Amino acid sequence: MVYVQRDEKGRVLRVEHEPFDNMTQSMPANDPEVRTWFASRSLHDHLMSLQHSDLELVRVIEDLVQVLVSRGVMNYTDLPAPARHKLQHRANTRSQVEDLGELVPEDFRLPY
Repeated sequence: MVYVQRDEKGRVLRVEHEPFDNMTQSMPANDPEVRTWFASRSLHDHLMSLQHSDLELVRVIEDLVQVLVSRGVMNYTDLPAPARHKLQHRANTRSQVEDLGELVPEDFRLPY
């Protein structure tokens, strides 16, 4: 048995294994609607994880390009112009943020 909260249109908003405030009904855990809700949450969680790792990977790629260029393995100009512009824009933006120093709350600082 699971406990469900629905919105005014009857859509499932929340599913828990224990009763909670604002729950609107209880349902069998194997109910197709409950299984669909859990599947969509799982998909959402996976997509959010991919989005987060994409953001982290961007920084890895920037660092990789910098290392390859600094070691002479490749030239910066070997990259297509749009890629160079994007990398330069990010480097400029990062530099501006670093210049703000303590004005930027810790929650918003970029990981290095």
